[in-house]
Amino acid sequence: MQIKRSTTTTMPSPTSPPVQNDADYFDFRAMERVPESHEWTGPQEYEHPVVAGHELEQDVVPVVDMRDDDDDAVAAAAARAAEEWGAFLLVGHGVPGELLARVEDQAARLFALPVTDKARAARRPGGGGSGYGVPQYLLRYPKRMWAEGYTFPAAAIRSEFRRVWPDAGDDYISFCAAMDEFHVELRALGRKLLAMFFQALGLAAAGGDDDDTERKILDTLTATMHLNMYPKCPDPERAVGLAAHTDSGFFTFIMQSPVPGLQLLRRRPSERWVTVPGVAGALVVVVGDLFHVLTNGRFHSVLHRAVVNRERDRISLPYFLGPPPHMKVAPLAAAVAPGRKAEYRAVTWPEYMTMRETTFGTSLSALTLIRVAPEEET
Repeated sequence: MQIKRSTTTTMPSPTSPPVQNDADYFDFRAMERVPESHEWTGPQEYEHPVVAGHELEQDVVPVVDMRDDDDDAVAAAAARAAEEWGAFLLVGHGVPGELLARVEDQAARLFALPVTDKARAARRPGGGGSGYGVPQYLLRYPKRMWAEGYTFPAAAIRSEFRRVWPDAGDDYISFCAAMDEFHVELRALGRKLLAMFFQALGLAAAGGDDDDTERKILDTLTATMHLNMYPKCPDPERAVGLAAHTDSGFFTFIMQSPVPGLQLLRRRPSERWVTVPGVAGALVVVVGDLFHVLTNGRFHSVLHRAVVNRERDRISLPYFLGPPPHMKVAPLAAAVAPGRKAEYRAVTWPEYMTMRETTFGTSLSALTLIRVAPEEET
């Protein structure tokens, strides 16, 4: 993920990342006030902007219903939402509501474990970002987020969580069964949604290299899962759930509990944060940077963040889909308008992540580093 800031706001400057230790695993529920380590104050992008009443009526996060019998209409609706918002609520997707409830329950059980149990699966240096605790990029900030999380490859659920439950007992079996089933459902849904996006881009009729690229992308999608717990907070106006960022891959499904907390940045006609409602059974779809590249900027990656709640915990489960590490991602020919040039050069996901490190904590987007300069277009 990339931490970016709005051009009209400020945020604390990042510092060199401290060493992660036991102090990073503290009991949020024991806090009667927001401690200094987690207190964000002053003018910053996490404040809620004042929005005029007439703008509120326009700021309704789009909903795409996959139950519509007209596939072209569904694809067009998804494409329009990806163009205008960079995100939308997806309903009628076919993932059983019972499974979503079971996954949320298992995530809550995981986070309710004693710190000593969760810390057995702490993030390890050189571990590829997997594990429990504070991600390294967030450790660069002088203040901490009001959240705890666990990142893991979707294809390695059982081996990853043996670190939490080394005895592989009933809790381990129930947790892994729910996450495995969720992975199977979401990966299949990801392929279906991706095919719809390609349909909206006209790839079905394009043929040639785009057709080959489409098949390769559909067949090689990789998935990473992240569990987030945002505990209830005694003073939510002074805490941050998750700093504003864009996702780096193709797109993300976010399963969230009914407690609202996810916000999207709308840039037109003026900048303001819009809260995504907690709709039962719905999944949030968020466009990532590499899909922004693939569509030559037509589907734009959206800046989003998480805020916290005074009364209730909030759980979310982002399911990130992207290309395999070796695949070069570049604008598809069908996404480049006649007479125009591709705006981005080819890049692999690991290369792009390395570039984002250089822009971390600044107002610069890593997308600018792979833009084709005007003189290169000749």
